[in-house]
Amino acid sequence: MWAIAGLTLTRTMTALVHGVGVKDPTILCGVALLLICVATPASYIPARRAARVDPMVALRYE
Repeated sequence: MWAIAGLTLTRTMTALVHGVGVKDPTILCGVALLLICVATPASYIPARRAARVDPMVALRYE
């Protein structure tokens, strides 16, 4: 579903940003790399913090 929406929006973005092709591999790889660079610390930091909690303490909390 998101891929279809993304491909549909590329036509709109082509009209707004001149010089960017509909399927420009440099832009697509750049956006994918940016998302990976943001998502990795966003998921690693909370996971590391949760791993430090003693399971019995977490179960007793509830």
